[in-house]
Amino acid sequence: MSERVKRFTEERERLNEIVLSRDNINLKRFFALDTAVYRDGALDAKTKELLGLVASLVLRCDDCITYHAVRVKEFNITDEEFDEAISIGLMVGGSITIPHIRRVNQVWQEMKKS
Repeated sequence: MSERVKRFTEERERLNEIVLSRDNINLKRFFALDTAVYRDGALDAKTKELLGLVASLVLRCDDCITYHAVRVKEFNITDEEFDEAISIGLMVGGSITIPHIRRVNQVWQEMKKS
């Protein structure tokens, strides 16, 4: 795991603990739904994570993009699968996604090295 991904994952987990420690049933339900929706179903979890990556790219959420890049890496997707997913995000989201594509490609390269 690259140092950047390690820091990102640790901070995400720490902040999630803070959020989930609150007495807010709606947040807890949403977090539970978020976890459930990415489990295997009619679509497998790998496909769902790729969809999450594309949607996050279109929405231009760097934290979400990084999270889904880490998740699809855990499914051992190939560079070709990664590139095709990113291409779909670019097609749907347009040129405004290019800065995010640059950053996620940097993360992807770092994860491949570690």
